[in-house]
Amino acid sequence: MAHVRVLFRPAVAVTALSAGLALLTGCGGNGGTDTSAGSSRPVAATGPEVVATSTWEAALAKAAGARNVRYLVPASIRHAPDYDLKPSDLTAVAGADYVLYASFEPWAGKIKEAVGSHAKLVEVNLDNTPGATRAEVTALGRKFGTERAAARWNTTFTRTWDTLARQVKGTWPGGKAPAVASQKFTTWAAELAGAKVVGTYGPEAVTPAQLSALSAKKPKFVLDNENMSSGTVLPGSGAEQLNIVNYPGRDLDLLAVYREAAGQLRKAFSGS
Repeated sequence: MAHVRVLFRPAVAVTALSAGLALLTGCGGNGGTDTSAGSSRPVAATGPEVVATSTWEAALAKAAGARNVRYLVPASIRHAPDYDLKPSDLTAVAGADYVLYASFEPWAGKIKEAVGSHAKLVEVNLDNTPGATRAEVTALGRKFGTERAAARWNTTFTRTWDTLARQVKGTWPGGKAPAVASQKFTTWAAELAGAKVVGTYGPEAVTPAQLSALSAKKPKFVLDNENMSSGTVLPGSGAEQLNIVNYPGRDLDLLAVYREAAGQLRKAFSGS
């Protein structure tokens, strides 16, 4: 994904937060300890501790078989990179074995540095296209030692994708693939629909020239990105706009993202 605006506290503030964290973590913890490498970090009995910056990375970790997964950005935050860090976020990272982040979230590395975490920092490719999703789940499964669980999830995912795709294609208007314009990071939904993508836009602001070019291609539907919406993309064109969500909810069910998009597409196509 492209670089986007992020909010991060100055280094002085982070240092102050780190000092407060040291006092908190020095008061003791729960569970056993790993002394094999001279570490006093708690070790989870059911696998590695994973802290993800958002629900998207967390859902990928869960799909890969991780059982101890937490995330920092509340699910209610629409645009995760705009989230402002809190001391409790640093506390969460302190006990992690892995910290998952995306390339457009540069403060993830700052979190690890600020608390002196022993966590392994893992950059995750956030892309809901089926190939990218399967690849990330497989890679995380290897890191966590949960390859079998990751493979099972990928099998379920492939079966779910194929079923949803058939259902959506069964509602094509007039039995033909509809023409759509798509935000760059929602083209996976167009792929799920088997739609004909006549143009893309974003993630930067859409210019009048781009709007004119997109309108000229007469898309019947616009697939906008709910998590970084451009507003009404083609006003007055007659194109129906669908707001596609990329991030999973609090339940970290990544498959629900695909089911929700398929439901939106079926409803829109059936009513046209």
